[in-house]
Amino acid sequence: SGLLVVAKSDEVHRALKLMLAERGLRREYIALVQGHPPARTGTVDAPIGRDRRDRVLMSIDTDDPREARTHFEIERLLPRVALIRIVLDTGRTHQIRVHLQAIGHPVVGDSVYGTGKTLRGIHLQRQFLHAYQLSFKHPSTGAMLEFEAPLPPDLQAVLAEEDLL
Repeated sequence: SGLLVVAKSDEVHRALKLMLAERGLRREYIALVQGHPPARTGTVDAPIGRDRRDRVLMSIDTDDPREARTHFEIERLLPRVALIRIVLDTGRTHQIRVHLQAIGHPVVGDSVYGTGKTLRGIHLQRQFLHAYQLSFKHPSTGAMLEFEAPLPPDLQAVLAEEDLL
């Protein structure tokens, strides 16, 4: 859930693609992960590509690695999970989910890269991952644009039941 950018012309699409390659587009996410990361902040710097054994999945265990870097900061610790903020340097397919799985803290509700299990009576219909903030310079005017999307009601409800977590 959350924010995404859509280009309405080929020219803008090229400009946004270049901006992404040059790290000019900032994307911040919120995720609920299983367990507690070992530090309040961290960076996962691990190349990602198609998994060696299952070509449908992305993985750090790959024959065709592409640079991938994910920064995280713990927002809130709960008994068995952590709410974290994530900022991407790169934008690989499933990057956040793959990196969090790789460090042993998969996204809650992720049935592909995590356990997908119900959390003590709370059943998510999806993973707890939300594109929270997006900022970039407008491709035509150069004006700085910043957008925020609050957590949707289903994810807010999970956090409201923190005694169950």
